[in-house]
Amino acid sequence: MPRARIDETAGRAAVRSASVALAARAADPSAPPPVRDELATAVRYLLQCLSDAAPGKSVEVRVPPFGAVQIVEGPRHTRGTPPNVVELDAPTFLALARGDTVWGEALAEGRIQASGARSDLSALLPVAW
Repeated sequence: MPRARIDETAGRAAVRSASVALAARAADPSAPPPVRDELATAVRYLLQCLSDAAPGKSVEVRVPPFGAVQIVEGPRHTRGTPPNVVELDAPTFLALARGDTVWGEALAEGRIQASGARSDLSALLPVAW
């Protein structure tokens, strides 16, 4: 059964709220972290937008513990570990999806774990949300 879609208004509000909280925390480590539910909704909404922009099943994008999607046309994966996997934390995913950082920089800094020939998502980022 497909997961329920996140409403655009709620998704956009969560992205804005989580982004503000992450920026405040980056500027001042003593600032409170984003509200977990808002961060989860922001990640899931942006994954939903990414999936809409690049439908397919050849690359799995994981943002633990909040969500994962399969995207990009190509050979379909059905069992076991997918051959093309991208895994990153929520702050990095939000920064990439919003265009606040670029793929190559985050990859070079070790904030992205990517494997497989199709795992370079730079052409799909930032995400239109």
